[in-house]
Amino acid sequence: MKQAPLARIDLPVDRIPDRWYNVLPDLPRAPDELLDPKSGKPLSQDYLERLLPRALAAQERSLERWISVPDEVAAGYRMWRPTPVYRAHALERELDTPAEIYFKYEGESPSGSHKLNSALAQAYYAKQEGVRRLVTDTGAGQWGTALALAGALMGIEVTVYMVRASYHHKPGRRHLMETFGATVLPSPGEFTNVGRFFLNEDPDHPGSEATAVSEALEVVYSDPESRFAMGAFANHVLLHQTLIGLEAREQLELVDREPDYLVASLGCGSNMGGLALPWVSDKLNGRDLTILAAEPEACPTLTGGEYRWDFADASGTGPLARTYTLGHDFVPPPIHAGGLRYHGAAPLAGLLRAEGLLDAIAYPQNEVFKAGSLFARLTGFLPAPETAHAIRAVIDVAQECKEQGRKATILFCYSGHGLLDLGAYGKFNAGELQDVETMAESLKAASSETGVPA
Repeated sequence: MKQAPLARIDLPVDRIPDRWYNVLPDLPRAPDELLDPKSGKPLSQDYLERLLPRALAAQERSLERWISVPDEVAAGYRMWRPTPVYRAHALERELDTPAEIYFKYEGESPSGSHKLNSALAQAYYAKQEGVRRLVTDTGAGQWGTALALAGALMGIEVTVYMVRASYHHKPGRRHLMETFGATVLPSPGEFTNVGRFFLNEDPDHPGSEATAVSEALEVVYSDPESRFAMGAFANHVLLHQTLIGLEAREQLELVDREPDYLVASLGCGSNMGGLALPWVSDKLNGRDLTILAAEPEACPTLTGGEYRWDFADASGTGPLARTYTLGHDFVPPPIHAGGLRYHGAAPLAGLLRAEGLLDAIAYPQNEVFKAGSLFARLTGFLPAPETAHAIRAVIDVAQECKEQGRKATILFCYSGHGLLDLGAYGKFNAGELQDVETMAESLKAASSETGVPA
């Protein structure tokens, strides 16, 4: 082995960004305002502040380009940030591509993924405002794990409604959340009215992020001391994640490179937004830059959905958003990339897609695990199934560069490690992993308009 499989690019510890980047002032237009599910009018500030801590409600609508990171949150970031960028020499050689492949490694965080970037901020603001408890949903468990740890570090209670399929198939993440002190409940479950309704309809309901959001919102609305914590979707969440792209930009400058492709998986949009948003103004100003989202064929929000108004949750009690959606009634079949099973994209991600700034591609499950396994053998890094979607897309881009003889720079977000997904890799290795198709009947049912005018 003449050359190492990976080459690491680090920033000094004092180069952790002290401000988050807000893309809203630099966009041609802002995402449409969220709407009140009862009145159909834009959410009032009172509504937002009942749902979220006041500081986050303010960030949601802020037009300040730079928002300072509080000292307490910065101290938390110093546990693992800045994260490294690696050049994947071994993958380049395997693909025999003239492209250079780099990845931003967010698996170094104590929770194992990028999600802690926002979880620490949300827990901090909630604690500062005297909120007793944060309530949230989680798909595969990466967000729930991050919020559970953030709650422990900041001293605030956390309740997590975990998608039922993941609750049973990914017990490792559930146990980790509980070890951090969180209460973890399966969704749909017997602990809320909406959970009991869904189980009545289907006792074997696998759950979805939308059902988990419905249960979390019911609890928040009924408890004045609780607020909702979002793992993606909201503007303020993508804002917190811009640490990823801000650091990566500096790291590529150290090796005199600029990306031609930015690639990330997308379920709702947090790691895609975190990587790509700091470069959006470059693209708007004419730079030749492709931003590519990779999603599962089982839940193809950007490639199979419609840009329209829809509810953020399965019961239709949460806010309405205009974005790409498969319909809030759509229940994706269980796949191991549980974090990519949300029916709608974040409004910011949906807007980028609608404005032609974001490309998207969808892959079946076995192709994704094949890419993840190849990456693990070449580098020793085992990617989460969500991350493996990005790797699968990178392979396609690198092969296209080879066909065109193009020397391009590809940067992707390694959003989280897969050390708690070994059961899924075991099934893939044994030839037991099945591809699943989207539920055609559910998609057809979900394609009807919600009745709210565009």
